[in-house]
Amino acid sequence: LPSLSLPSSMHLIQVDSVQRWMEDLKLMTDCECMCILQSKPISIEKDEQNELFLSSQYSTCDNLQLLLKRAWIISTELTRIAQKLEKNKWQRVHSMTVRVNCHVRSMINEYNTFNRNSSEEMHQFEKLLIEKCSEFTAFTERCIQTEDEQILKSMKSCVNETLTTVAQYFGQLIDLVLTHEAQNLMRQIELSDSVYITESAISSLFSLTQEGAHLCRIIAKEGGVVALFKICRQDCFRCLYPQTLRTLASICCVEEGMHQLEKVDGILCLADILTDNTHSEATHAEAAAVIAQITSPHLTFTQHLSSFLENMEEIVTALVKLCQEASSGEVFLLASAALANITFFDTMACEILLQLNAMKILLAACSDKHIVDTPYSRDQVVTILANMSVLDQCASEIIQGNGVQLLMEMLFERSSSGNSAEVAACERVQQKSAVTLARLSRDPEVADAAIKLSCIPRLIKLCRSPPERNNSDSVLVACLAALRRLAVMSPDGLEDSDFQQLVKPRLVDSFLLCTNMEESFV
Repeated sequence: LPSLSLPSSMHLIQVDSVQRWMEDLKLMTDCECMCILQSKPISIEKDEQNELFLSSQYSTCDNLQLLLKRAWIISTELTRIAQKLEKNKWQRVHSMTVRVNCHVRSMINEYNTFNRNSSEEMHQFEKLLIEKCSEFTAFTERCIQTEDEQILKSMKSCVNETLTTVAQYFGQLIDLVLTHEAQNLMRQIELSDSVYITESAISSLFSLTQEGAHLCRIIAKEGGVVALFKICRQDCFRCLYPQTLRTLASICCVEEGMHQLEKVDGILCLADILTDNTHSEATHAEAAAVIAQITSPHLTFTQHLSSFLENMEEIVTALVKLCQEASSGEVFLLASAALANITFFDTMACEILLQLNAMKILLAACSDKHIVDTPYSRDQVVTILANMSVLDQCASEIIQGNGVQLLMEMLFERSSSGNSAEVAACERVQQKSAVTLARLSRDPEVADAAIKLSCIPRLIKLCRSPPERNNSDSVLVACLAALRRLAVMSPDGLEDSDFQQLVKPRLVDSFLLCTNMEESFV
């Protein structure tokens, strides 16, 4: 239904369908009971006692999660009603409408049980939504009582319009509720001097950020970034810095969060934390995670981070030190990811890294399998090497640190689990290692080292065998480019058929040949 606009806050984290069913089972069975009783709540105690029991049973975070689950069910049901309506399955439309009506009433009752200071605007939307749901149910009930096609056709537009209005009221009510809860959490963080209360509020806030970009926008607009950086500037809350920074990293995935970070001099605060040796490694690692988030090359709204350039040298220096002293693979991953993103963010970063002997530190870390222990970490390292390889001075550093051997090993990167994210990381590692070889092989010494390590046969195999390159076309293009560069230095290292098919033609022709190869030809 094109006109149906469901709230974007309902796009919750995807989980296994059986797990989702298990979690929602209680809500669904409650709903069926409510259907029979025409939405009258079951209560053998007085209302006040029942409310006290419910509100004390769950924390604020639990209540919000319950609300979001109920809202997810309603959102899903509304979508399904639209689909059934298109197919004129009136009986199903009516039964689902009754179910939505019950879920809406249950959601509102549950929310008002643990929230006693709702705004007048929220109550108004609750009333409008309940009225519109009742109207919707009445409409669909009339539809199942007639079989006249003309009458049904004329009523369908009214049902469509009512469904759209229900979805709009529902979305607006959920936004009001989430905004209200975000404001409450902000007040707790800003006004409390208790570590326990502040920690609880930040934990609830972090849980909300995990529900998607829409919630992160609401939190940013309600001053979440400002409140969290205020915590990061108070020594009495030092024990909460890691948790606070982790929440900040989540909020800064949206443009509103980035703007707020710039307004409160967040970059300067992060630089101070990273360069302060009295902070724990966990705090430094989470600060690195925020840096990695705000400098991500996938974001289109990093241009306004002018203050980052002012603090870049000390941030890069601190991150290199964190990579060198990392006690775990996770810490190294966060620090190296931040460095990798910074090399995209500004070319001056590569020159700073060269001055700091970062190449030597990263290559040494790769030899420690406890530190660089996943394709994701190797992806960050090879990204930095690829971006640094545009500098002429980089070649000698690679030779001294045995970097050509590492790049050769990365051409063999394969996923051990078959997980799609890990396979994608392996593809990136292969692609970037080939790109780095192609760039560095303009230096005869690097090219000679690569040839001696049998890089040419490996590149040929990657070109000719799709499984070897994880069936990636981007890896193929990078390998063809690297092979052509090495072939110039050592034309005798290729058989004539390889030269005629992989080197001599235009790159696009070789690419098409390799992508169309039959396995029997390989």
